[in-house]
Amino acid sequence: MFRSESNPQPKFLILYASYGDGHLQVARAIKSSLEELGNHRTVMVDLMAESHPWLNEVTRRFYLKSYTHMPSLYGWMYDFTKPMKHDSWFGGLLHSFGREKIRRILQSEQPDIIVHTFPSFALPEHKRRKGSYPPSFTVITDFDLHGRWVHPGIDRYYVATDDLKRELTQLGIPNHAVQVTGIPLKRGFRAAAATGELYERYNLNPNQPIILIMAGAHGVMPDVAQICSGLLNDANVQVALVCGRNLLMKEGIEKQFQDHPCFSRLHVYGFIEPIHELMAISDCLITKPGGVTLSEGITAGLPLFIYRPVPGQEKQNARYLASKGAAVIADEVNELTDQILKLVHDPLRLTTSKLSTKQLQTSQTAADSIVLDILSIIRIMEKASTL
Repeated sequence: MFRSESNPQPKFLILYASYGDGHLQVARAIKSSLEELGNHRTVMVDLMAESHPWLNEVTRRFYLKSYTHMPSLYGWMYDFTKPMKHDSWFGGLLHSFGREKIRRILQSEQPDIIVHTFPSFALPEHKRRKGSYPPSFTVITDFDLHGRWVHPGIDRYYVATDDLKRELTQLGIPNHAVQVTGIPLKRGFRAAAATGELYERYNLNPNQPIILIMAGAHGVMPDVAQICSGLLNDANVQVALVCGRNLLMKEGIEKQFQDHPCFSRLHVYGFIEPIHELMAISDCLITKPGGVTLSEGITAGLPLFIYRPVPGQEKQNARYLASKGAAVIADEVNELTDQILKLVHDPLRLTTSKLSTKQLQTSQTAADSIVLDILSIIRIMEKASTL
């Protein structure tokens, strides 16, 4: 350990990636939990962006474009590489990116603990070649397990479900090295509740069902205008559309509907940081099936609707939740809107759907559980080293 009397708190290095928003959100949730415990010694690094900025930008753009231009190609690549081993040629290549950068970071930052929220395991590969380095922990941010997440150099995994733990142990990860904690979320989800103040803040009517549509952090969900139009044909519902950082989508939807009689029941937002507030007053959620967003919906107790999930981890996330009765997958706009409208106008079905969602709920304090577990492991390791 690199701790000293002048710095009694362990230093955390959190490695994330900028493919989507979920890996960064999880990293921030862990950092926030550490700060609440009085530990302000956390360094966050987008390892791929810092070590290979050009390649990172190309692959990030490919990932985002895959939603609209090449979903089948991305899905094929995901499925083809899913069984990969860490010591295969391809696995070794992926985990080699950032190796020199991580060596320099270790020298300059001297962290005591490494946490991965993205499966770029340059550190375990470096550790395997060079000897002892700080213990490594990994938070899996999806409901589906890709082989890229599996590496014997990780000291402990934190996962969303018992099924994920079972899959990891079947692949040779020791049972004690996998903890089911849920996916870390923003702290606001702890106490999120519907209040009159929130309805006023978002200009929504508490006496009509609210259908929340989240188009993703980058606003890439397809057919959003058609979905809004289909839902708003029902005069008794409201639609809250979150376009993320896609200002063109936001402006386009507002312009398209501004002269429509239903415009007063359509509420369009950009990126919303306290998304737990909007979830707390909504009746159901249509979303792109990223692991973090799905976990937010589950924590909020919302029936989940997933529209045309792209092949890859998001389609697998969707299929998993659908198999548990916690999500409905639709590939056509009419199919999607019909199912939602039937649900929000049927109290019994709505209650049953919410109960199915609640069965998948884990601790609302996943980040705290992870941080406390890591700190307890570190204390045990320190005691053992003094014997």
